[in-house]
Amino acid sequence: MKPTDEITSAIIDASIKIHRELGPGLLESVYESLLARALIKRGFNVDRQKPVSFEYDGEFFNEGLRVDLLVEGRVVVELKSVEKLVPVHSKQLLTYLKLLNQPVGLLINFGAPTLKEGLHRVVNNLPPSASPRLRVNQTST
Repeated sequence: MKPTDEITSAIIDASIKIHRELGPGLLESVYESLLARALIKRGFNVDRQKPVSFEYDGEFFNEGLRVDLLVEGRVVVELKSVEKLVPVHSKQLLTYLKLLNQPVGLLINFGAPTLKEGLHRVVNNLPPSASPRLRVNQTST
């Protein structure tokens, strides 16, 4: 089992490479496809458009919510291609993390001028990473 920091580092590295080479302006689905392919080439297990099923107040929901990428069954990746992220984007990812009972996710906006501006690590009841490389724009519960 690969450490979470190793997984998130690889996702960030592949995202930076894609953003540097192609820049902002493509559809989210294009970035999703490219990032999934890059991670698979690096030996990671990647699920695209993974359904999020959950039960609330006795009712089971199995359609309607999907995470863009689930890497190694542990890291949720929510991709955007917008001019600027808004607070609801981080909240959406945190909700996915809670529903899937996962500890960490990355919100990546390929529409930002630089990926550093568009990268946020969101945690769900997880202590902050010891790696300073992963401390960019963190949001936690």
